[in-house]
Amino acid sequence: MIEALREELADLTASVRAFLEWHAATGADGLPGHPSALHGALGASSEGAPPAARRADRSFAGLDAPPAAASREAGRAAPHVDQRAAFAPPPEQRAAFAPPPEQRAAFAPPPEQRAAFAPPPEQRMAEAQAPRPPVEAPRPPEPSTRPAMSAASAPRAEPAARAIASQPEPPEERVARLSLIAEEVRTCQKCPLHEGRTHTVFSRGNPLSEVVFVGEGPGAEEDLQGAPFVGPAGQLLDKMIAAMGYHRDDVYICNIVKCRPPKNRKPEPAEMAACSPYLASQLALIKPKVIVALGATAVQGLIGTTEGITKLRGTWKLYKGSIPIMPTFHPAYLLRQPNAKREVWSDLKEVMRHLGKSAPDRG
Repeated sequence: MIEALREELADLTASVRAFLEWHAATGADGLPGHPSALHGALGASSEGAPPAARRADRSFAGLDAPPAAASREAGRAAPHVDQRAAFAPPPEQRAAFAPPPEQRAAFAPPPEQRAAFAPPPEQRMAEAQAPRPPVEAPRPPEPSTRPAMSAASAPRAEPAARAIASQPEPPEERVARLSLIAEEVRTCQKCPLHEGRTHTVFSRGNPLSEVVFVGEGPGAEEDLQGAPFVGPAGQLLDKMIAAMGYHRDDVYICNIVKCRPPKNRKPEPAEMAACSPYLASQLALIKPKVIVALGATAVQGLIGTTEGITKLRGTWKLYKGSIPIMPTFHPAYLLRQPNAKREVWSDLKEVMRHLGKSAPDRG
């Protein structure tokens, strides 16, 4: 099979070379006007050639070309003599690829056939001296009828994508998703705190609020009722919220851990880590403008610091690099240290200034 293909390729190459030699010997420009003439010129090689070689002869003569391509070839002028010389291969390259003399003699058309198809000398001279049609310059593009887009109005994919991603979800969807998280918390057993709980304590207040208060964890009253800040510390927090100009249900309140630690002790790091995904999901859905962190444990659960609340309070921090956090004392601490209320009120006034609100000065 391979040997047959090689013989077929050799026959095809010999046919083409013979035609090129005939073309050079006769001095003809372009292909013969009628396909049968070219077929006759190559008859010595094509008659005994295999089918693939004959198909190559037909393709080379333009017989298998579509009508549009044939018409373009017929109307295309022959290249100028100087142009042909410029693109001609060097003599040594032509000699390297030229067939041997005996092969050229075998496939060369007879002299009378070359004379039959060679144009007379005066025709070749007239064709060489005929003026060439001028080359048309490319047309400039037509002016667009669309209004020009300024740099300011040009679309910017990345900022637009970030803006879409940062847009809050519809309120009803946010509330629905928070309800699903609360249901998941009710059955949570990720840490030992679930063993002694009466109820999980997820949140209370407005899930669409611009302010979120985050505490440490539920106490005894919160564990019984299943809501945060409903005991004595919660009542003091309600007064703080009212002093800021909000109703207790206007803001959102939650804790670092959702189950009561035994004897109201501070949550362990592993317990806070187990509950942190719930808090992160809450804050991601609410997207508050400010977080008020109530006590050192709340600040630690939000940003991981180990500094004391006395040093942290009154200084703005950032949650995940985007939401401002104002650390302040826990209301339970104010029940034991009433003199610290002045510092807490100063911190809350900073929060109000950040939100563009004003409040009367209090002692």
